Amino acid sequence: MKPANNQGIKRVIRATGFSIQGLKSAWKNEAAFRQELVLAAIMLPIALFVDASLVERVLLILALFLVLIVELINSAIEAVVDRISDEHHPLSGQAKDIASAAVFMSLMFCGLTWAIILLSKMI
Repeated sequence: MKPANNQGIKRVIRATGFSIQGLKSAWKNEAAFRQELVLAAIMLPIALFVDASLVERVLLILALFLVLIVELINSAIEAVVDRISDEHHPLSGQAKDIASAAVFMSLMFCGLTWAIILLSKMI
């Protein structure tokens, strides 16, 4: 049930708190999120210091954030599917597989973006 006074700055503060809770939960319960966040923490300084244009730098950083965002959505989908039932159902498997494929696609996008930009600097 939503609080009656959930408007304005109070709503923003509450939403921020829930977002922080979600990040903490993902860090605690999702090994893939931890691995991707550590990798992003290593790659972010590289994106900031590589000899690249502003647009290229932004693309490198956005690609990292995209992986984290999609991983969070994947984890949320898995949690909801697991909450509904722990019995195997084809649609549950399909939902989890498709969410996992989204993570894979974001990783491919990130890898290709980094490869194209960094390789162009070497040529």
